Amino acid sequence: MNETLKRSVSGAIYVILLLSSIQYSTNENFDSFFILFGIFLVIAVFEFCSLVKIGKIIPILFAGSVYFLTYRIANASKDEILLYSIRYNQNIALIVLIIALLVSVKCILFLFNEKTTTLTSFSKYVYLIGYIILPFLLITKIPFGKVGYNPKIIISIFILIWTNDTFAFIVGKSIGKRKLFEKVSPKKTIEGFIGGVVFAVLAAYLISKYYIKIIETNTYIWIITALIVGVFGTIGDLIESKFKRVAEVKDSGRIMPGHGGILDRLDSVIFATPIIFLFYQILNYVS
Repeated sequence: MNETLKRSVSGAIYVILLLSSIQYSTNENFDSFFILFGIFLVIAVFEFCSLVKIGKIIPILFAGSVYFLTYRIANASKDEILLYSIRYNQNIALIVLIIALLVSVKCILFLFNEKTTTLTSFSKYVYLIGYIILPFLLITKIPFGKVGYNPKIIISIFILIWTNDTFAFIVGKSIGKRKLFEKVSPKKTIEGFIGGVVFAVLAAYLISKYYIKIIETNTYIWIITALIVGVFGTIGDLIESKFKRVAEVKDSGRIMPGHGGILDRLDSVIFATPIIFLFYQILNYVS
């Protein structure tokens, strides 16, 4: 099987698995959504531990335990054993968000610090928790709006991510001349970055109008989401490239032939997630 065919098949399997698990879940039973992202989390933790060269068993057990607790909290309304209040749940989410945002700042500093060629043991675990584990917890909260689980929200975010990545590549390959961050990712261009953001914004408008079907005056919500995805998704991609450069590897893993690892596929969305979640919390507070 040639490389292009491998890439196409594994990419199609990934997209079908992702969309079907999200769409199949309902407000009463969203197990498939949680299970899939739980599997993604375990693989991402494994890959990141391999990148930064730390033990894998304890981090995987920790991530799995925290994720399972998150799942139980999400089911608290129909679980007589875990009677968590909505307010308590929101407080936990706020703490998780603050920590994830602080680590995101640390990740950005790591990206732009050209002198950083090694990581301390403490930093490795900080990145593991704030850059990998906590964003996965926030991803599972994003589809739950005021009326419960809404698969269209998370599906739309992934569509924006894919649109941004696809058109950044197409525009960059067609007319890209100026390098965006050559020392970390030589193939990315400024023109490609701008093209990806522009098409993501266009996709956001179409999504809000024809897929989610919100009122015209609220279209700005998805346009801002697209801007967050375009800017912070690209930064997330660069940060993962920096981790791989420090580790001197091409891909984070080999689970997806032609694509690399789960981190290679989800690097944009996991870094953009805390910003998207923050934006939605601000919207809820204002409304």
